[in-house]
Amino acid sequence: MLLGVIADDFTGASDIANTISKGVAPTGGLRTAQFLGVPNGPAAADIEAGVVALKSRTVPVEEAVRESLGALEWLLAQGCQQIVFKYCSTFDSTPTGNIGPVGEALAVALGAKGVVVCPAFPGAGRTIYMGHLFVQDRLLNESGMQNHPLTPMTDPDIRRWLAQQTTSTVGHVGLTTVRKGKSDVALALATTNDTLVVVDATSDEDLITIGTAIADHKLVTGGSGIAIGLPGNFIERGLAAGNSGGRVGVEGPEAILAGSCSGATRGQIDLHKRSHPTLAIDVDKVMSGATTPDDIVEFIKINHGKAPLAYSSGTPDEVRQMQAKYGREEVAGKLDGFFADVARKLVHCGVKRLVVAGGETSGAVVSALDLGALTIGQEIDPGVPVLLSHGEQPVALALKSGNFGSPDFFTKALERLNAK
Repeated sequence: MLLGVIADDFTGASDIANTISKGVAPTGGLRTAQFLGVPNGPAAADIEAGVVALKSRTVPVEEAVRESLGALEWLLAQGCQQIVFKYCSTFDSTPTGNIGPVGEALAVALGAKGVVVCPAFPGAGRTIYMGHLFVQDRLLNESGMQNHPLTPMTDPDIRRWLAQQTTSTVGHVGLTTVRKGKSDVALALATTNDTLVVVDATSDEDLITIGTAIADHKLVTGGSGIAIGLPGNFIERGLAAGNSGGRVGVEGPEAILAGSCSGATRGQIDLHKRSHPTLAIDVDKVMSGATTPDDIVEFIKINHGKAPLAYSSGTPDEVRQMQAKYGREEVAGKLDGFFADVARKLVHCGVKRLVVAGGETSGAVVSALDLGALTIGQEIDPGVPVLLSHGEQPVALALKSGNFGSPDFFTKALERLNAK
């Protein structure tokens, strides 16, 4: 294994696994596997890039650091020459959050300085200019992310946000330097005294420039976009054969579970419900036990073949009301456990194709299913690939970050999860 990734949630893990597997012309990508948590044994010998998916985005800082260092230890034992710490392209965190502390801990463990911080993902509308993060044409704190139920982003200045989380100053490499080319970027990073350095990028070409400039860096941090230029470094050196691609999937019963409250997911739900059976999950009834996982499973089974969707995706005001009533952590924990139980029961009763929307929901679902290593298949929409588990009863998955995907994502995903 040459390239190792530590991802702080499961949708982000599949996002960057897709980026690395796909790569860019003319070199292409790497043979990539996604692991759900730190594996107990070694990876397969033919894997060139491994993505360890953690559920560490919103856990206590000490736990996130410990889990990330555990993943680092395993990846280094597999022979990885470069490590990527992957977080969301909307920098989901809080002023006391985990991105800065984990990044610093990994840097200390690897003896790294001038570590790139670049959550840009232009293909999904995330860009960085003058150290500020934009979503499409809006600053991050005006994009809807300020209403996130767990990690509200109220400041678009990534340097200022990181400064609240870290023990050292945060550097910056501006777009003017990036546009001068990889040599200027490499020099700027090599001569800084800062451990973490925010680097501007507004296009895939910028990310490729950054990627080639940091070919010898032990540690990189960012969204999935930062990995665009990394596979080619290994392939051009003759260290990797690359990924041949190909369609993967499985035939069988289907289900869609949505726990994201993002505007994109709510729009996808609204479109899907026009022509498919949907079931809104009442949070009050989940909290009281009046609605059980068996109720959702029964709804899915009755509507087999019709792309059934069960969702808990309220507006920002509705989310705030539930959090005020029950407590933020209590609501999140209860819903995560609920969706985990639903998914476990669905797979047990024969569901083979499963689409999950929302990072926390996806993490709960795949942790409950314990599927082992996942093969990366074709891309459904930018940042969302087909994932296929192995074994006698394989399951095809699509794990979608809340803000990702086209309006018709759900039906498109189910079609792509099919082997035919």
